[in-house]
Amino acid sequence: MAAISETDLYGPVKAFLEGQGYAVKGEIGRCDVVAVSEGADPVIVELKTTFSLPLVFQGLQRQSVSDLVYLAVPATGGGLWKRQRRDIVKLCRLLGLGLMAVDPGTGHVEVHLDPAPYQPRKQPRARQRLLGEFQRRVGDPTMGGGRGRPVMTAYRQDALRCARHLAAAGPMGPAALRDATGVARTGTILRDDVYGWFERVERGVYRITPAGRAALETFADALAALDGEHPGCPEHNR
Repeated sequence: MAAISETDLYGPVKAFLEGQGYAVKGEIGRCDVVAVSEGADPVIVELKTTFSLPLVFQGLQRQSVSDLVYLAVPATGGGLWKRQRRDIVKLCRLLGLGLMAVDPGTGHVEVHLDPAPYQPRKQPRARQRLLGEFQRRVGDPTMGGGRGRPVMTAYRQDALRCARHLAAAGPMGPAALRDATGVARTGTILRDDVYGWFERVERGVYRITPAGRAALETFADALAALDGEHPGCPEHNR
C-alpha cells in the first residue's frame, strides 16, 4: 500500500468541514486548512501523517490566530497514535487543541476532541498524600529522575529502622519496637509486611527475615543518611 501523504488527508477534511457549512481552502498563510463561516471564528486544521511534537507546536502557534484549531492524523496510522491514543487525546485537551482522525480510503473523519479551554480538576486527596509524603520523608534520599533503585519513601525509611532494630535486638512486639525506634506506625509495618522483611514468631512477636537482612545491606547508605538527618531517634540514644 502506498504511503499516506498530508494531501491525502486534505480532501476528507475539506469535505467534512464543508458539510458543517464552512467554506474551505488549503494553504492559507502557513495553515494547512482554513475553514470560514460568516459570524464564526475560523477553523484551522494542521495535517500530519503521524502524531508528533512538531504537529503539536504547529497547533499551538495557530492558536494566536483562532481558538478553533484542530490537529488531523490518519486513523489507520501506526506509531505514537496507535500506541498512545488516549494519552494523545488527553494532551490535546490540556492544550485546548481539537483532534481529528482521518481515513483517506473511505473519506471518514472522526472528531475525537473539539477545542476548548481546559481547567484541570484538582484532587485534594492526592495533594494531601503528596505533601504528607514530603513531610514524613527524612532528608532527601532519592535523586529526582533516578531509575533502577526503589524510591526511598518515608514508609521504606520507617521499615528499615524497624528491620535494623530487630536485627540487633531480636524478636519483639510492635509496642516495644515502636518505643525503641520512634516509628509510630510500627504495628502496621509489621502486620502488612509490604517488602517481606518481617515474619511473626508467635502472637504479637515479630523477627526480621533473610530478605530484611539483605535489605539492610542494600540500603546501608540510606540508613547512614537517615541517622544523620534523624539524630533524635530513640534507638540511637540508648
